Amino acid sequence: MKLSVTSILAVLSPPPTFPQRKWPNCEHKMAGSRCHTTVRYRHHNPLEIMFLSAALFTLFVVTVAHAQQIGTLIPEVHPTLVWSKCSEGGLCTTQEGSVVLDANWRWIHTTSGSTNSCFIGGEWDTSICPDPVTCAQNCALDGAQYEEVYGITTSGNQLRLNFVTLSSLFNVGSRVYLMASDTEYESFNPLNMEFSFDVDVSNLPCGVNGALHFSQMDADGGVSKYPTNRAGAQYGTGYCSAQCPRDLRFINGMANTIDWTPDSNSIDSGTGMFGSCCSEMDVWEANSISAAVAPHPCTVDGQTECSGDDCGASSDDRYGGVCDPDGCDFNSFRMGNTSFYGPSMIVDTAQPFTVVTQFPTSDNTTSGTLSAVRRIYVQNGEVIQNSLSNIVGVDPTNEITPDFCTQQKTAFGDTDSFSSHGGLEQMGDAFATGIVLAMSIRDDNVAQMLWLDSDFPTTSPTTNPGVARGTCATSSGGPADVECQNGNAFVIFSNIRFGPIGSTFSSGSSSK
Repeated sequence: MKLSVTSILAVLSPPPTFPQRKWPNCEHKMAGSRCHTTVRYRHHNPLEIMFLSAALFTLFVVTVAHAQQIGTLIPEVHPTLVWSKCSEGGLCTTQEGSVVLDANWRWIHTTSGSTNSCFIGGEWDTSICPDPVTCAQNCALDGAQYEEVYGITTSGNQLRLNFVTLSSLFNVGSRVYLMASDTEYESFNPLNMEFSFDVDVSNLPCGVNGALHFSQMDADGGVSKYPTNRAGAQYGTGYCSAQCPRDLRFINGMANTIDWTPDSNSIDSGTGMFGSCCSEMDVWEANSISAAVAPHPCTVDGQTECSGDDCGASSDDRYGGVCDPDGCDFNSFRMGNTSFYGPSMIVDTAQPFTVVTQFPTSDNTTSGTLSAVRRIYVQNGEVIQNSLSNIVGVDPTNEITPDFCTQQKTAFGDTDSFSSHGGLEQMGDAFATGIVLAMSIRDDNVAQMLWLDSDFPTTSPTTNPGVARGTCATSSGGPADVECQNGNAFVIFSNIRFGPIGSTFSSGSSSK
């Protein structure tokens, strides 16, 4: 799962010393567009400038040499988010949580008392960051202005993520994690449990993905394992996924500067030598057109740094790494039901609905072997069972099981990296160690999100089983296009609930 990383906080103090940034070009200034055809400096609004000017007199606290530092220019205040733990019988108790912004979106600046950015325009400043150790010593992650800069807002049990936020800066997308405290992520074990949430995808067009997934990250963001990481979960560090992303600027507290190459499709991103791998459960990859659920097991236990072919999807050998990059996915459209999910369909994406995901085990205990991943929807009081697969060679089913995965890979002619990386059993082993909840909104610099909502691969006939995944055109989803034309897209997640199977939703209403 690759995210566009397109926001870096940089301070402008006269005379301007920061490079100009060209915002995405639009041929026309469309209604709802947040794009401009101008070239601007990265100014802050007057309030930001007043605050930051005063903050220039603040010294940075540096207690560990050669470690990723914490900045003090912008206070880190986690937006609160209420969620619920449920018990047998459906009794749910409120949990006072919060969310934190991933470290990759944050401003990275020097610790020398100035506001020089260590990373800007997709590149490291080599005068500050000549190598990973020096960079970690010289640079600090700072706090985030959640609403103003990143378009992240919470209210009670509701989280809204805006796609494009235009303030003094131009930001695209975000990723946040659910927190148990100011310094630790909430940790879940979904074995023989159920996870539910409400979602509004009505404002997510082709090419934009409002995602919710679990990642086998360290609950403290890696602080206890890596003395070089001082920032930790409080500043959103420690991300990993089955894509072994190499666009992370810091891994294990060290800067990912070696062989760093800027991304030609993204002004503020790039890739370094190292990636960060771990098992990943994609509960929800979706927009208003298509939705998919997919487990991605890895043969490593927990967050693990990779390099070379071990990085798999982010290397030259997609299937040679320690993780399964494709997963075993269930997308109703791809599995043969083209009228189940979408505007005015059985699951009507023009309205909010509830997504229920169950993780039954072989012995119906929380220590058993993961045996299936089940999907249920609830909308307007009706329980809607997931669609049945309708593909030649795949037994009709509406859940992910080992047999389903094997049959699907064969029917679609896909590499069965899922089974070779341990399948559902390995995914369940990752659950047992505790996994972290991530929620995000993004576009796709690599494949234009066609793998979710269009025909993919585009080189294969659309009549081939598994190629058609949604109704979006193969020309859709280009980041420059969606950022200009659909900058006002957003997703709303709310009413998160976790508990034993059958405890997080009412099953007494009629089913479709």
